[in-house]
Amino acid sequence: MLKRTLAAVAGLALSLSIAPTHAADALRVSAIPDEAPTELIRKFEPLGKYLEKELGMPVQFTPVSDYAAVVESLALDRLDLAWLGGFTFVQTRLKTGDAIPLVQREQDERFTSKFITADPKVTTLKDLEGKTFAFGSVSSTSGSLMPRYFMLKDGIDPERFFKRIAYSGAHDATAAWVEAGKADAGVLNASVWDKLVAAGKVDPDKVRVISTTPPYYDYNWTVRGNLDPTLVEKIKTAFLELDPANPEHKKILDLQAATRFIETRPENYEGIEEAARAAGLLK
Repeated sequence: MLKRTLAAVAGLALSLSIAPTHAADALRVSAIPDEAPTELIRKFEPLGKYLEKELGMPVQFTPVSDYAAVVESLALDRLDLAWLGGFTFVQTRLKTGDAIPLVQREQDERFTSKFITADPKVTTLKDLEGKTFAFGSVSSTSGSLMPRYFMLKDGIDPERFFKRIAYSGAHDATAAWVEAGKADAGVLNASVWDKLVAAGKVDPDKVRVISTTPPYYDYNWTVRGNLDPTLVEKIKTAFLELDPANPEHKKILDLQAATRFIETRPENYEGIEEAARAAGLLK
């Protein structure tokens, strides 16, 4: 089943990468694959239907196989709107020069990452010296870049400190690796950790949080810079009008792990760019 799912996603990603640029008869949407593709589709479905109603046009969601595919597709005008992490937004902005971050969840102003372990002898990050460690994707803001940045600031060089480093590819995969003993510890974003615990998909009696990063800006919904300005405003308004007091809207917000959406701007992500350059991930 997993192989079939991944094959389907790869096929969708391929079709997206070779699709010609066309008039905006449908809003083309994607997201960084920071969770399993089936979960991304489940989360987006009601939001997509809401956007279709508010915008008066079809909305097409296409999952992609990796973070770079989202950046490249926005740069080549093969996507109109994408859910990006802070680092992928910075990469997109540098590549395009005009990508526009529209909105973010309220908690994305002060986002954090959680360091987790299933080893009962580990109580602090310092206890992980010489052990195995799992990041998410190399391009993940909350699953790699910012945790690495804060570790370096605390005098921990991951390549020297840990016995071995691996990249799980997604936050939920990192939690699964740690619980299964595939890695002694790992790091994932706080939102996914809370969701996994609430859903019973990780046992907090086995896997524990041992440290939390300082806050930073993270996720946002970004549009390509040359999208019709009238459509851009309609998209922004649709997100900002999602009201938790409305039961239909609350279902959408809950799936997005959002209390509400607020406006954001490029300047909010200057700290992410600084961290990426300090970590040698941007030249």
